[in-house]
Amino acid sequence: MGMSVNPGHIPSRGDALPDNRYLDREESWLRFNQRVLELAEDPSLPLLERVRFLAIFASNLDEFFMVRVAGLTRRMATGLAVQSASGRRPREVLERTSAVARELMLRHADVFRDQICPALAKEDIEILRWDELSQTEQERLHRMFRDRIYPVLTPLAVDSAHPFPYISGQSLNLAVVVRDPESEATMFARVKVPPVLPRFIEASADRFTPLEDVIAAHLGQLFTGMEVVEHHAFRVTRNQDLEIDEDISEGLLQALERELLRRRFGPVVRLEVEESISPEVLEMLTVELGIKDRQIYKVPGPLDLAGLHAIADLDRPELKYPPFVPSKQALPIDADLFAAIRERDVLVHHPYDSFTTTVQRLIEEAAADPQVLAIKQTLYRTSGDSPIVDALIGAAEAGKQVVVVVELKARFDERANIEWARKLEQAGCHVVYGFVGLKTHCKLSLVVRQESDGTLRRYCHVGTGNYHPKTARQYEDLGVLTAAPDVGEDVSTLFNHLTGYSRQNSYHRLLVAPHSLRSGLVERIEREIDHHRAGRPARIRMKCNGLVDEVLIDALYRASREGVPADIWVRGICALRPGIPDLSENIRVRSVLGRFLEHSRIFAFEAGGDPEVWLGSADLMHRNLDRRVEALVRVSDRAHRNELVRLLDLAMDDGTASWWLDGDGEWTRHQYAGTPGDDEAEPLLDIQRHLMRTRRWRTVDG
Repeated sequence: MGMSVNPGHIPSRGDALPDNRYLDREESWLRFNQRVLELAEDPSLPLLERVRFLAIFASNLDEFFMVRVAGLTRRMATGLAVQSASGRRPREVLERTSAVARELMLRHADVFRDQICPALAKEDIEILRWDELSQTEQERLHRMFRDRIYPVLTPLAVDSAHPFPYISGQSLNLAVVVRDPESEATMFARVKVPPVLPRFIEASADRFTPLEDVIAAHLGQLFTGMEVVEHHAFRVTRNQDLEIDEDISEGLLQALERELLRRRFGPVVRLEVEESISPEVLEMLTVELGIKDRQIYKVPGPLDLAGLHAIADLDRPELKYPPFVPSKQALPIDADLFAAIRERDVLVHHPYDSFTTTVQRLIEEAAADPQVLAIKQTLYRTSGDSPIVDALIGAAEAGKQVVVVVELKARFDERANIEWARKLEQAGCHVVYGFVGLKTHCKLSLVVRQESDGTLRRYCHVGTGNYHPKTARQYEDLGVLTAAPDVGEDVSTLFNHLTGYSRQNSYHRLLVAPHSLRSGLVERIEREIDHHRAGRPARIRMKCNGLVDEVLIDALYRASREGVPADIWVRGICALRPGIPDLSENIRVRSVLGRFLEHSRIFAFEAGGDPEVWLGSADLMHRNLDRRVEALVRVSDRAHRNELVRLLDLAMDDGTASWWLDGDGEWTRHQYAGTPGDDEAEPLLDIQRHLMRTRRWRTVDG
């Protein structure tokens, strides 16, 4: 592996670490999306769920280009790009990213054509090109074109009087070449495929065709009297990462609205074309869009398979995951909510525990309770019809003090956040937009209640997920509901920090970024080294969405070199190289993908035999630790700590289905017991299915 480590030397905490100790983060992200694609390839999954994973892969890749590739391209253009932590120069990163993305896009298209479409056809669901439709179906679509499609189309010709039109990001288009039969002159035209119409048009029951095929079959009606020479679908991806000059003298709300208007006009970072496109049309697109060859991606059609979500939504329950109803036992409906939380901390695990009857219920009951004086809440993403927003509005209208810290810059949710932030303000809530230069990503609720004896008590929720009822059914997240005075004091202090100008950096049971979270985790990793040296139990377990921060990776390497075992359960990016002799041979990295999106963050330290466990909002990424307000809470209940440790151990168990990362950055799926390729091998434990089956997977007595 090229690691310059002397195998006969016992390393110490101060020893230098080798230079090539990090994996490239961009390629690591692409390998995460490859794991999503492997789910689409898995014949053991319900068919329409495989279709959905194809759509997720496509939308994930769109976001990757809009943000990561666009950001790197912009930094290179401005001369600000620097060598990555993996040692690759910016151009090398871009070239490698382009090569891997191209390989995955072709694989994605092949899965759709060779696996998914034939499997759908066996279930009497077909996605067909225009020429494959029956005459009756084509006639039906002729009428649909005339009534519903033609009125919203705008063909734009390109000639000396008509410049090449602006092509908006994520738009699907037809490049059309037409010939004047009188002059024999040819000209280029662009027809935008309307995003307001379904991506796949139903020609007859459960038989669909791409919208652009319907438009292409009727181009003669758009260019009357002209001869249509050729037409080809193409799609453009533009930079959509926000750049806001957060001048403190200008409201962030207005700055964000202005930037959202500009976002559509970002530079092109990817051109997708069907592989049948002619060289002449491709050259014209390349010149007019000002792109390089490496930004062109030729794939078999149809393009924009993110639209397959509509196919996955078909009412065919036998082709989907079986229904799942979350448990309501964490806070039984007939229990007094405030009394239950006063008696004991409540650990909730969504979606296995109901979000509605726990976190949402806390806010709704607090809003209706005359003894509640104030509610403070952070909101990063939520739905437009959120019952939590409605409850906060109701509380404000009832005269309670309601403070809402809204993160307007939650990527791709900015416009929705602006709308309901204004709705909250109009209802009388105190709405705060966080700090200049920092995103408020922590997940906190605080309820201040006057008890019957006249004392004030604070009830808190500290979690790992957004206050979003819909995603709470799809994302795996954890949270603690507590009336512990030390947590209440910490959360109150943090809210004062968010809404005022305090410089509070120390807390009783919280670690808060950007001030104490990274250093707090590093300190605890170093303590595990001390425990190990003293012969006491030492072990590190972590669950997060991404691990990129070099300081924390190096701390884990130092612990591994001292002999401390570390288990890392990561959903997405991981820049740490596990299993390298004399560097990380004591570190294992696993990944779990499935029905639910693994989203919780847990950090557990053996601490000499009395485990210390934290959960919260922070991933181990530069942005989380340096440019966001994040919070972890220390779990005090012994039974909760034990169950979280057991959950981590179950995920890392060799008998559990997962992907394993090696030191070269390759992920290998471990799905069946025994020898790879054995047709009779037993499937390994599906941890999500296990948790669904056990429902109440925790004990209450420890």
